Amino acid sequence: MLTLYGVYRSRASRPLWLLAETGAAFTHVPVIQSYRLANPQAADAALNTASPSFLAVNPLGQVPALDDDGLVLTESLAITLHLARRIGGPLAPANDAETALMEQWALFAATSVETPALEILYTQQDGGATPEAEAAIAISAEKLRRPLSRLQAHLVADDWLVGDRFTVADINTAECVRYAQGHATLLAEFPAVTAWLDRCQARPAFQAMWAARMAEPA
Repeated sequence: MLTLYGVYRSRASRPLWLLAETGAAFTHVPVIQSYRLANPQAADAALNTASPSFLAVNPLGQVPALDDDGLVLTESLAITLHLARRIGGPLAPANDAETALMEQWALFAATSVETPALEILYTQQDGGATPEAEAAIAISAEKLRRPLSRLQAHLVADDWLVGDRFTVADINTAECVRYAQGHATLLAEFPAVTAWLDRCQARPAFQAMWAARMAEPA
């Protein structure tokens, strides 16, 4: 039995998108981040990352977390890779070489893309159009140009990241690139990346995940 902890407005979006793609049965426990609550310890507080019952699942107090019949995973990209292998089908690796490539793209997304992309997102949300915010965004955009160039070179020749088909590698990487999507002029420098991101986000499973995310309180 699969149990996934976390709300859509979190990195749980990654396994939730994958599960929507596969149609696999699972139990969803919507654990909210404690920082979003005025008093996470209140008696009537929603189940959150500081709740004792969730800390028993993930002592780090972070979402998502997955319990697969006693196997507990607490990193979103590891969760998606595991689910793809467990469920099988076209999202999963077809051989050892594809497994290695999917792991490589996940690490690439986590180490090269996610941090500067999040810097752009958070600065846009918090800093507005001030000179200081624009300078910070420019620094983060420069950090992203090299990994986006790497993606661009691959996607000029291939529609997808692994095996000429949409896979978990695309989910993991697209969800990290998404954080920088509000920087339209940066992404315009990489048209193959933009077209690939559009293809990923046009999929019905992404649209369903995104609709559920937008229905949650901000």
